[in-house]
Amino acid sequence: MRPLSLLLPASSLVPLALLASGALAQTQPYPQTAPLSTVQVTAPMKTSWIDPVQARELAGSYAMSNGWHMKVRPASRHIDAAIDDQQPMRLVSVGDDRFVSADGNVTMEFNRGEAGDEMLMSYRPDPRLAQVVVISSRLAQR
Repeated sequence: MRPLSLLLPASSLVPLALLASGALAQTQPYPQTAPLSTVQVTAPMKTSWIDPVQARELAGSYAMSNGWHMKVRPASRHIDAAIDDQQPMRLVSVGDDRFVSADGNVTMEFNRGEAGDEMLMSYRPDPRLAQVVVISSRLAQR
């Protein structure tokens, strides 16, 4: 007597092969691609000179809306701004009444408001996060 399990017609072998390949495909992981690394390129900031008249207008102490006090000392192309007892921050002039830190983290805009005695500062407290803090200020004393 012949074993029946060996007597399969050739036409039935094709569906078995397709089932076997489908079973293997379901157990294998999907193809993965390596994450792309990104590179951020920024052009150097175009700094501008600070007019001596503008420098006199910027210099002074500012009472900030959150209770901080900031002292601003201008130079020819930058300002040094010291808040309370902190180390001064150097910000370069990038346009009329606009100053930015070298890392782009802090920006200050002066001569705002009706009387031109207000300043707006924005900064990111943690560069890893998208949070931005905006503080307004009024010139307290020259």
